[in-house]
Amino acid sequence: MPHQQLLHLVIGGELEAVDGIKFRDLAKLDLVGAYASYDEAHRAWQAKAQATVDNAHMRYFIIHAHRLLDPSAAPAPKIPLP
Repeated sequence: MPHQQLLHLVIGGELEAVDGIKFRDLAKLDLVGAYASYDEAHRAWQAKAQATVDNAHMRYFIIHAHRLLDPSAAPAPKIPLP
């Protein structure tokens, strides 16, 4: 059986507040990429997050786009964060 494609998007940018999720400037949003699996998206997210660790306002997110396209799609596997 072929591997199921589950589309994930990785985006990031500076937040207005470290405890919020509102971006400071949407024009400067970093669209990292689209990935066919959560594992691929997680690796991209981790690389970007680690590269910007010195900026407390910079945050990267994984968007489960497959859930938006097909709400009945299987949930992504849980990967523990460090």
